[in-house]
Amino acid sequence: MSGSPSPADGPDAVFRPDPAFDVGSTAAVDWPLCQVRLQRDARFAWLILIPRRPGLVEIEDLTPVERVMLTEETVRAGRVVRAVAQGWGRPIDKLNVAALGNVTRQLHLHVVGRRPDDGLWPDPVWGRGAAVLPAAPLLEQALAVVRAG
Repeated sequence: MSGSPSPADGPDAVFRPDPAFDVGSTAAVDWPLCQVRLQRDARFAWLILIPRRPGLVEIEDLTPVERVMLTEETVRAGRVVRAVAQGWGRPIDKLNVAALGNVTRQLHLHVVGRRPDDGLWPDPVWGRGAAVLPAAPLLEQALAVVRAG
C-alpha cells in the first residue's frame, strides 16, 4: 500500500467511509466495488465512488481486477450522472472524473457533470463556492436515479 497503514487496516479491518464524506454527500447505493454517494450540490450532477476496501489511498492500492472494476463503475457512474442531470432539466456536455484526495485521503473518485453555463465553467469545481443544497424533491429524485442505475 502506498498510504501509511494503521492498525485499522489489518486483516480484520472493515470498510468505513471517512466521516468527511457525510458533510456534503449522501450514501445512495453499493455497487460491486464502490459505495456510491450523491454530492448534495444542486449546481452539479455529481457522484462520488469510494471502493469498499479498508485502507485504500491510491488507485495502485487496488488489485488489477479491482482497477478494472473501478473503471467499469466509473463509466456506469457517468451514465447515472447524465441521467440525474437530464432529470433536473440540465443535460450535461462534459464529464469530469478525478481522484484528488487532498482533503480526504481515502481513495475515492468524483464523477461530475459539467455544462458551459454551470457558473464555474471551465474551471474545476473542487473547493469553489458554497454548495447549493437541492430541494428535497430534487434530492429524492436524484437518489432514485442513482439507486436504479
